[in-house]
Amino acid sequence: MIGLVILAQRDIALGLLEAVDHVLGQRPPALVAFPVSYETPPDQLGQGLRNVLAKLDHGDGVLILADIYGATHINVACRLLERDRIELVTGVNLPMLIRALNYRDRPLPQLIEKALSGGTEGIVRATEFCLVDGDKHELR
Repeated sequence: MIGLVILAQRDIALGLLEAVDHVLGQRPPALVAFPVSYETPPDQLGQGLRNVLAKLDHGDGVLILADIYGATHINVACRLLERDRIELVTGVNLPMLIRALNYRDRPLPQLIEKALSGGTEGIVRATEFCLVDGDKHELR
C-alpha cells in the first residue's frame, strides 16, 4: 500500500486529516499529517519529513500531498523526492485526498494521475449544479 503524507500548514494538514476521518468514518492506514509551523527551521523540517517517509514506505512508495508549491516546506520536500518512489503533488484539497486514498493499490504513477484528477474535478462552479434557469433548486 502506498503511504500518504499531508504536508501543509498546521491547520490545513490537521483539518484535512480530520475531514478524512469524518468522511470515511475512520483513519485509513498509512496516512499521516505533517503539519508545518513556519517558524520551524528547514533542516528540522527535512529531518522530520525524512523520518515520516521512512516509516510509511513499505516498498510501494509514498505520495506527499502538499499545500502550495514554492513554500519552504515544499522546497525541503523536493530534496527528498525519488521518481516512482517518493513523489509530491501540490494543491491538496479534500477531493484529491479522498481520490488518492481510494486508489492506493495502483502503481504510484497511476495514483498520481488519480489524485490530480480528483483535485481538479473536485473544483466546480456550484451554480452549474444548484441553479436551473436562474431559480434555486435542490442539488442535482
